[in-house]
Amino acid sequence: MIRVLIADDQPLVRRGLALILAPEPEFEVVGEAGDGAEAVALAERLRPDVVVMDIRMPVLDGVGATGELARLLPACRVLALSTFDMDEYVVAALRAGAYGFLPKDVSPEELTAAIRTVHTGEAAVAPRLLTRLISTYVRVPARPATRTAEVPAELTPREREIWQLLATGLDNAEIAADLDISVSTVKNHITGIFGKLGVRDRAQAVIAAYESGLVEVAGGPR
Repeated sequence: MIRVLIADDQPLVRRGLALILAPEPEFEVVGEAGDGAEAVALAERLRPDVVVMDIRMPVLDGVGATGELARLLPACRVLALSTFDMDEYVVAALRAGAYGFLPKDVSPEELTAAIRTVHTGEAAVAPRLLTRLISTYVRVPARPATRTAEVPAELTPREREIWQLLATGLDNAEIAADLDISVSTVKNHITGIFGKLGVRDRAQAVIAAYESGLVEVAGGPR
């Protein structure tokens, strides 16, 4: 059973999300919150596994609430929601500790799949959507064309190559095909990359790639 708390300032949205989850026997909606502060308070009391969090709410917005939950209840996973695909608050939510992002108009199947994914500790953000968001909203200072990207020295050449492909939006199967290696090998390399970068998941690895200069904000790989 995956215990879910729904946080959205619109009662109809909360009810709609709850109705989507109701037919699924593995989900239990344990509470609903109308703002971020209430979401944090309810989460502390009810201990949900996943909080489905609107990132634009009164009192305390979803970004602030996500940060509080990451600090107070690190085992609780946040799946952030937004009305718009291209929303600068999405990157802020990921930085704050959200495990994923979905636009509000996703299908019921996509929502339930994303909740299952974040519950396992994986990121539920479509790679190309994530890349587009970060390339738009992460501000990286201009660098001379000759400057080398600030990539951790302990990364091997193969790990750097896979990190770069990951950051440009390829999934594991596409990376494997591009490099002519197995998907399991790609997964093993990505685990090593996460450890060396000190990141938790794919979302944070893509953010780190833009911030390091490995991938250009306004263009493709360096």
